[in-house]
Amino acid sequence: MSVNAEITEGPLSGPILPEPVGRSRPVLPGDDPFYVPPAGFAAAAPGAVLRSREVELALLGVIPQKVSAWQLLYRSCDLHQAPEVAVTTVLLPFGADPDEERPLLAYQCAIDAIADKCFPSYALQRGAFSPGSLPPLEMLIIANALERGWAVTLADHEGMGGYFGAPREPGYRVLDGIRAALSFPPLGLDAATRVGVWGYSGGGMASSWVAEMAPEYAPEIDIVGAALGAPVGDPGETYIRLNGTLHAGLPALVVAGLRHLYPGLGRVIRDHADDEGIRRLDKIETMSTVEAVARFARDDFDDYTDIPLADILATPEVLEVFDDIRLGGRIPECPLLVVHPVHDQIIHIEDVDGQVERYVEGGAHVTYVRDRLSEHLSLMVISAPAMLEWLTDRFAGTPLPPSGTTTVWSIASSALSPLHGLLTVGRTAVRVLFARPLGPN
Repeated sequence: MSVNAEITEGPLSGPILPEPVGRSRPVLPGDDPFYVPPAGFAAAAPGAVLRSREVELALLGVIPQKVSAWQLLYRSCDLHQAPEVAVTTVLLPFGADPDEERPLLAYQCAIDAIADKCFPSYALQRGAFSPGSLPPLEMLIIANALERGWAVTLADHEGMGGYFGAPREPGYRVLDGIRAALSFPPLGLDAATRVGVWGYSGGGMASSWVAEMAPEYAPEIDIVGAALGAPVGDPGETYIRLNGTLHAGLPALVVAGLRHLYPGLGRVIRDHADDEGIRRLDKIETMSTVEAVARFARDDFDDYTDIPLADILATPEVLEVFDDIRLGGRIPECPLLVVHPVHDQIIHIEDVDGQVERYVEGGAHVTYVRDRLSEHLSLMVISAPAMLEWLTDRFAGTPLPPSGTTTVWSIASSALSPLHGLLTVGRTAVRVLFARPLGPN
């Protein structure tokens, strides 16, 4: 954060320690008193702002971004709906008039890690040092929303524990972050503001939970659409497929976090994993996403257990977790755009097909586009113009495209994506790289 940033306390906030003078780097969330729950916070309504501060953002912590940004500490809840605090970073385009009507985009970053250095609230700040984390790179995508004049909320949707892959609670945190943003006066939003949801990969999974939990947890929020990119579908199946592959670090990150949430899973790991296996799970909790993938490439959990991994995966405790984290058990009420690569090297197309099928069978309106030419990383960029245009239409109240599944050679040449879309995304990336103001021209 800026060393001169003003911290505003909500009605339930207690005293907070000042930032040391001359600090050049923001404090990690685990050491930052801003994240400490104020006394009596549990009595506040979900989404109530408890504390706020203005912050400076920078690409990769170095290139300052010309955008208005604040962080909000607010009341939310965990997997079991026990009260907790959460943080979101909220943005307005550069020089925006808060009295001007605008939509709100809830963008979920692909945190995909447990370490707090990967949380968006830290990693996007000027001076942050988070090599190997993904949210800083997503600033190149987020900037496109600001260029269209939208307000943006970026919740730390994994919570302070960083439990990557946890079900439901990412939805609670994001929805409460939306509530906090709608009530935060500097943004100029209100209860009638139209809200869009967007995320890719780990962010697409979190966005799926937002769409699934909204009808029962936050029905008052006017979510007009959710754009889900490569949203995982079935994390348990993804674990089985990726274990022992180049991307084995990703399922290891999920297991390392979920063992703290599910006592049965934690007990199975303690009973059957050897000391080296436990040490590796402990170590991965400190790593960024890229570091974990690099260090755990080809790692096979079967090498660290006293019984075959297949037997462990068949235990009731593990099956319970796999069932709980599978997406599609609740049906979103907002329309959905889902995009996924047919040849995704990380998330199998069948898992997302299944998620979409469960939504459609439940009555959801889903426009599902399967892309033949892209793979996991490239589709994030290539699909951005289609996601932006689809969300723009939802904010404008344009009639929905047909519900159904389409397989295309490339979404870049589909009806959902204008030909100039990638050029616009590229131009915005240049503005980010050269620290140009982010907002409508």
